[in-house]
Amino acid sequence: MKNTYIGAMSAFLIIFFLTGCLYPNNELSKNQVPNQAQLEQIQSAVDTYHNETNGLVPIRTKSNDTPIFQKYLINFNKLKEKNNISEIPANAYQNGGIYQYVLITPEENPRVKLIDLQITEAIREVSVKLEIYRTEHIYPPYGKEIADGVFKVDYKKLNLQAYPYVKSPYSKENLPIVMDNQGKLYVDYRIDLMNALKEYKHNYETGEDIRYLLADNSPFVPAYSLPYTIREGEPVFNNTNK
Repeated sequence: MKNTYIGAMSAFLIIFFLTGCLYPNNELSKNQVPNQAQLEQIQSAVDTYHNETNGLVPIRTKSNDTPIFQKYLINFNKLKEKNNISEIPANAYQNGGIYQYVLITPEENPRVKLIDLQITEAIREVSVKLEIYRTEHIYPPYGKEIADGVFKVDYKKLNLQAYPYVKSPYSKENLPIVMDNQGKLYVDYRIDLMNALKEYKHNYETGEDIRYLLADNSPFVPAYSLPYTIREGEPVFNNTNK
């Protein structure tokens, strides 16, 4: 089991290292901010492509077990081949930016959203430390269990100076990185979800995935998130619905 884990994690990390840094060191401001005009341009291009191809969407093929908000990456080459766009957005990863363009609900209503790759980089940095730790230890560095099967990370065991977190693309708050019982890393979006439940009208009930409340009301998807539902008006992990 340990060897299987190490092999899988090594393959994961090799992909990161072969591609170098997850986003180029381009500090032009136009590449570092979500641009509504660019989002609308790509949305229009996707809509046109969708209509011209009888319901297909311009995405890169990903495995079925890819997390839902990271699964439908937009393939800009398909849009360019059909002359739906003339150039890739300046803030896209492929063009020196820090965002990855994705689709949500592609079957019924394909909508263009963004993954903030600064989150991806933060997860990668902790993953490197975790891989090193697990080459010498059977079990992941579990901290306190905060929900059924969800744990804090014992950052001291990973030789980190402080608890790992990411900067929220929604609130700019520090969101903790957490771990499931298999040692896989996620971002805890409960702060943002609580804000969203208060701010936006919704009809979510217990058992339903409330993450779309964030995706529907902002340019960003909650990448690297576990499922959440609502209970007594508050967001809670919903691990029965991975």
